[in-house]
Amino acid sequence: MIQAAEPFQFVAASYLIRIRTERAWTLAELAAHLTSVPPSSISYHTIQSLESHHYTSFSNDFAQWVAAACNETLLGEELGAIDLRDFVALEDLRRTLVETLASYLGRNPHSADRPGFEPFFFCEANEFALPTEIQATNLEELSKGIQQLSLQSLHYHFINSRIRLQLKTNDFSHWIARNLGLPVLAEDLNRVDFYTNTLEGVRAEIIEMIDPWI
Repeated sequence: MIQAAEPFQFVAASYLIRIRTERAWTLAELAAHLTSVPPSSISYHTIQSLESHHYTSFSNDFAQWVAAACNETLLGEELGAIDLRDFVALEDLRRTLVETLASYLGRNPHSADRPGFEPFFFCEANEFALPTEIQATNLEELSKGIQQLSLQSLHYHFINSRIRLQLKTNDFSHWIARNLGLPVLAEDLNRVDFYTNTLEGVRAEIIEMIDPWI
C-alpha cells in the first residue's frame, strides 16, 4: 500500500455564529447589503449553509429567503442554481449573487420594495479548526478517519476547503493527488455531489470510492 511522506491531518471544526446588524425586508435591501457585508457573511449564507440544507431545492440562505419570505420562486431558483463548486473566491461569488439579483430586479422592478413576510438577518461564523490525534498516511487510514469525522468536520474538509485552498477541490482529493500520486481517485472523489445528497450520504460515497483502492 502506498505510504504518504506527508500525513493527512484531520481536524475538529466548529463554528461560532454571530448575528450581524444588517437585515433586509425587501429584495432591494438584500441587494444593497450583499455589496457591503464582509466575505465571512457571504460564506456563512452559501458555503456554510450547505451543512444544514444541502439537499434542498434552494441550496443557500438567500435563495431560501426570497422564495419563502418574498414569494419570488423564480428568483429563488436562479439564486439556488448558482453552483458553489464553480467558485474559489468569495468576492467572485458575491459578484454573481449581486448580478443575479440586479438582473431579476431589472426585469421585475415592482418586486424590489415589496416587504417579505419576515426579514433576512445577515449572520457570519467564526471558524475554529483544531488538529485531532487522527492522521492518515495511506488510504486505509484515510477511510477510517473519515468514518470518525463529525459532520461539521466533514463539511470543513470536503466543502469549505474549496475557499480555503483556493482550488476547485477538497482536502481529501488534494492530499491523495499530491501525496499518493492517485489523480484518478482524487478526481473521482471530487465529483461526489454534495448538492443532491446528505452529508452522511457524502461520507458513505467517499468511503465506497476509496475502499476498492486499498
